[in-house]
Amino acid sequence: MSIQEVDQILITILMDNSTDLLLKNSAHAIRAPLTMNEKFVLPPPIAEHGFSALVNVVKYKKNSYTKNNNNIFLFDTGVSENGVLHNIDVFGINFDQIKGIILSHGHFDHFTGLVSIIKTMSFRQPTAILNLFIHPDAFLKRWVIFPDGRRAKMPFLDEKNLEKMGVQIHKNTGVRLLPNDKFPWLLITGEIPRATNYERGFPIQYTENPHDNEKDLRPDPLVKDDQAIVANVRNKGLVILTACGHSGIINTINYAKKVTRINKIYAVIGGFHLPADGGIYEQAIEPTIKELEKADPDYIVPCHCTGWKATNRIIETFPEKFMQSSVGTTFKF
Repeated sequence: MSIQEVDQILITILMDNSTDLLLKNSAHAIRAPLTMNEKFVLPPPIAEHGFSALVNVVKYKKNSYTKNNNNIFLFDTGVSENGVLHNIDVFGINFDQIKGIILSHGHFDHFTGLVSIIKTMSFRQPTAILNLFIHPDAFLKRWVIFPDGRRAKMPFLDEKNLEKMGVQIHKNTGVRLLPNDKFPWLLITGEIPRATNYERGFPIQYTENPHDNEKDLRPDPLVKDDQAIVANVRNKGLVILTACGHSGIINTINYAKKVTRINKIYAVIGGFHLPADGGIYEQAIEPTIKELEKADPDYIVPCHCTGWKATNRIIETFPEKFMQSSVGTTFKF
């Protein structure tokens, strides 16, 4: 799959599990300001157990330093109805130029803010077409059944409601190029093959049958709708952005390399889903670290559901490659 080189990709963290206003700027991380116009930034940004990022792909016009515009996409919308909107207002981000929203998968910590954001975008741009890029399985009605037998129904996306709101829903299970095939500057992976034996998805997840029968739950451990975003930065390699990484960050890296036919990894950023649970995810930490060493990215930015134990192992193993995430940070590659 051919993906063109871009000159720069800017990834602004609009929602993540932590915020730190005392972080310093660096060459690749522009931190959220503590003060503006001789005043402290108040109210402060909020952090929640969710994820959202604004992705701006920059490609300069030939023989000019002028940027091509309208290459901005929103990746996920957080875990609360208004958390992402709050942070957008705090940071003074103008997202009127967003060309579309990409949902990584159909879990509520990644889509709950969607309706509020769509309403806000529609109010600000009444004639704009709102594009949503999504895997069809993201609309499944899902449950979690815990090992002790407890059950809980997960909030789900209402496809019909989104259509009534005028959203153009683009479903795809395979690779999609954005903004289009003529200008393939950003790649959505679609379904990511599961090749490793330690990245095992979400085994306690089940889905209702097509007739909405809550009593007939079927195993849905793979989270097939989990997808990542990939860009190819000129002379640097691939930047891979994942949200929860239910496919496994190593599976994701290997698939990105396969579909782009590019082996150099510039940066890996996002949720790696390696919480210290005492079970399969914690057992996957060390194999993941070993494979990350082989992949040899220049930068690693663990976010959201990576977990503190896995993050600490990344810091110990890759002290020069690690960058700390925080709500409001713009990572510039």
